[in-house]
Amino acid sequence: MEFDPLRFDRRDVILGGIAVLTAACAKVPSGNAKVRQGFWPAFRERFITPAGRVIDNGNGNISHSEGQGYGMLLASLNNDRETFDSLARWTAETLRRNDVTLHAWKYDPRDAVAVADRNNATDGDILIAWALARAAKAWKRSDYARQSTEIRSAIRSRLVVERAGHLVLLPGLQGFSDAHRTVVNPSYYIWSALDAFAALDGEAVWAPVTDDGIKLLTAARFGNHSLPVDWFEIAPDGKLSPASDKPPRFGFDAIRVPLYASAGRRMAVADSVAAWWRGLSTSGAQIPAWIDVQSGEVAPYGLSAGGQAVAARVLGGPQPETLDQDYYSAILQLLAHYLV
Repeated sequence: MEFDPLRFDRRDVILGGIAVLTAACAKVPSGNAKVRQGFWPAFRERFITPAGRVIDNGNGNISHSEGQGYGMLLASLNNDRETFDSLARWTAETLRRNDVTLHAWKYDPRDAVAVADRNNATDGDILIAWALARAAKAWKRSDYARQSTEIRSAIRSRLVVERAGHLVLLPGLQGFSDAHRTVVNPSYYIWSALDAFAALDGEAVWAPVTDDGIKLLTAARFGNHSLPVDWFEIAPDGKLSPASDKPPRFGFDAIRVPLYASAGRRMAVADSVAAWWRGLSTSGAQIPAWIDVQSGEVAPYGLSAGGQAVAARVLGGPQPETLDQDYYSAILQLLAHYLV
């Protein structure tokens, strides 16, 4: 069984909401810092089990390598060693593959075999490796340093391929590249993590990946607003287009493109998103949760608290002060606040 991103459904409600983002200032807002200092304890209480499993309540209470990676990263950013250790332990014991130092993408407690699909999700492995490296440095854990090194090596050797003259970050080991096309998820380029990898492994190892990633993401923008999409594909001749078997949307995955661009100081890859959002905000219009870049159709509802937090970070507006009840929306809120 191969990782099929369409089976991993963010669902329309994940970024759905009714709020209208109106402010557009020049700097990233600090907002109510006291309120958001409570975000991590609230997230931990709501979404992390004592055993260290992050619960995705928007997808049937499954867990996945992405969520474990986010949890580990946020625990490290909040200097929460006890929670980090439990997350790292559950992740290694439950999701780590035996054949390569990567992680199965999904754990579903409803299934007889909870980890039936052994394919990985590259963003989850990037987040896990980054979090382990941070923890190794902060808490002098040589075992975490070793694990991070092994994961980074597997990512670089198994998940970076050359296509049409570019080094490309594959979304997973299986199912994303054949003789006809290579599929890319632009939100898997987590620039701050890749920069941290370069500092650990050397610029010569990772700079070609980030440099070609910038070129790809700058070129892979579509529609009247020149927006990134959740998934795009590269033809053998190098032509870029929205992935043919997925909705051509700037939506629930791609909203992380401007988030990571802001944190990673590479806003050139998302300046068109900022321009589109700013135009809507200035006019007082609602920012839709998604837009079809080909038809122009937009979601009939606006961004959730998580989506608003990302837009606020990019535009400089006020961020929501209540942590969302949905896992993914709450993650976006936390990342918008903590990620550097």
